[in-house]
Amino acid sequence: MSLYVTELRRLAKRRLTRVMLVLLVLGLTGIVTAFTFSSHKLSPAVIAQAQAESDANFRDAVKDWERSIVECDAAKARGEQTEDRYGPNCGRDWQPTADMFDPKWNLPYQFDFRGEFGVFIAVFAGAVALFAFLIGASFVGAEWSSGGMMNLLLWRPKRLTVLGTKLAAVLTMLTGVTMVLGALWTLAFWLIGSYRGTTAKVTSGVWQSAGISGLRALGLILAVGAVAFALASLGRHTAMALGVAVGVGVVSEIGIRIAMAIAGVRFGDRWVLSTYALAWFQKQWTLIDYRSCEFAQGECTPKEMLVTWQDSALVFGIGTAVVLVAAFWMMRRRDVT
Repeated sequence: MSLYVTELRRLAKRRLTRVMLVLLVLGLTGIVTAFTFSSHKLSPAVIAQAQAESDANFRDAVKDWERSIVECDAAKARGEQTEDRYGPNCGRDWQPTADMFDPKWNLPYQFDFRGEFGVFIAVFAGAVALFAFLIGASFVGAEWSSGGMMNLLLWRPKRLTVLGTKLAAVLTMLTGVTMVLGALWTLAFWLIGSYRGTTAKVTSGVWQSAGISGLRALGLILAVGAVAFALASLGRHTAMALGVAVGVGVVSEIGIRIAMAIAGVRFGDRWVLSTYALAWFQKQWTLIDYRSCEFAQGECTPKEMLVTWQDSALVFGIGTAVVLVAAFWMMRRRDVT
């Protein structure tokens, strides 16, 4: 039996892998269930009811306006000051109109597959990326901390081959899990749109865009899994990857933002990882520098900086490559006894 098949089976049979997979499926199922019950099909009866509520609100507003004018006139007759309370001309110039009461405001939420599914692809990617991080880190981290890596190297002394095979097993499993759950995720929201929402204007271009977003999600998930694997291998423990992840998150999302704000750096968020994650899924992300405007001198169009998905690919690609190269270099150089 090949080492790759063996590692793949070991990974699939690990208790943590199965537990985390069950939790992932339960979490995704919970999201689907919540949106199934929160979305409502906008039938003609529902739209008619919303229109009736809007008309009723308009009539009530007109009655209140007319009553206010009568009260204002009466107050004026008594010699009272009315402008502060009722406005100039007793508010006669503020008559409510029907267009102020849009029936859409009374409609229940309806899931729009075309307009909203892209957001749920990002939600799916975030959930699976967390799964990928834990699985990737724990798989090799447990091998180092338990001594299993040393025992395996006695049987297969080729260090880089062993580490590369383990990484390949992790990436293969993550690809399979992402593809299967991603297909079920798409089907679930398509059914929500069909029976509890709307699938209007879903063209081949929309599906193509969703497919490209899905590939981006897969790329991010594999990168997260690979980085977690490499960090745990570098530190010979799962906690190494978890500690670095927490540290990078705190430094990037909090420390850098504070430091950039104090230093007055323009477009400081370009140094924050979440900016590139947003650009990766949204294809581009615009940073706005409001400090470039002097609002006291009138209107101003603030300066903007565009971060594209290509920028994100460069940042994440280089980061992943650096960590992986360091892990394999250390595997070759270090004493593994």
